[in-house]
Amino acid sequence: MDNTISTSPALDRALAVFAAINDGDFSCLEDAVTPDFVDHGSPVPLPPGPAGYRQILTLVHNLLGIRYTVLDAFGCEDRVVIRAIARGVGVDAVHGAGSAGKTYEMQTVHIYRVTPDHHLAEHWGVRDELAARIQLGTVAPPDLAS
Repeated sequence: MDNTISTSPALDRALAVFAAINDGDFSCLEDAVTPDFVDHGSPVPLPPGPAGYRQILTLVHNLLGIRYTVLDAFGCEDRVVIRAIARGVGVDAVHGAGSAGKTYEMQTVHIYRVTPDHHLAEHWGVRDELAARIQLGTVAPPDLAS
């Protein structure tokens, strides 16, 4: 990654979360997120804090095989934003029948709300899941001819 615009403890914590997703070691979460952290991007309800975030990130790492390449990362007083490419492996129960084992790439944007003491308090994720499903062959591409 070469587009880090500003550095801060919060930005470092957010980048540590992405490194943790890639390597599967989520020990950074106790220091990175608040005890009442909420992941608004989770497709399933989670308990707050590091334990809940660990649940969804473990699923992302283990089941979906997601690994991120961070393209841009920057922060301001109360937000951190990361734009990244997610590379993963299809799962029939998640992506639709016939997707199992196929690979895909997906554009993502992640926004974290940051506390005054530089911890991550909330997360919102925007993922191009339609493009991923088209790549996996479970959704037809749009007919641009009509």
